[in-house]
Amino acid sequence: MSECPFCDVPEDEILQENELCFARWDKFPVAPGHLLVIPYRHFSNYFDATTDEIIALWKLVHETKHVIRERHSPDGYNIGVNIGRAAGQSVVHLHIHVIPRYEGDTADPFGGVRGVVPGKARY
Repeated sequence: MSECPFCDVPEDEILQENELCFARWDKFPVAPGHLLVIPYRHFSNYFDATTDEIIALWKLVHETKHVIRERHSPDGYNIGVNIGRAAGQSVVHLHIHVIPRYEGDTADPFGGVRGVVPGKARY
């Protein structure tokens, strides 16, 4: 899949990996230390992942958090998956965002990921 930016990632861009997935720094980070965890198999929808892939993906999310912590010392994290165009998915190869958060990086972080829908973070 030559059009897919995640199918032919150069080996020197792979931060960590396991048998079914790998992690790399996001090329367009929203915060210092923002990384992606990506399955080797090309498919777009999280709900199409096998049980083994789901386990491998979340294991790598957990393991890469330590790298982020050592290099960037964040105060918190957001972890997210965009599934489908309506949810903002722009690359049609499944990937999980691990986004470090820092005190003061936004005026009001209340509601966290609920903020992806404008006006819905406060409840």
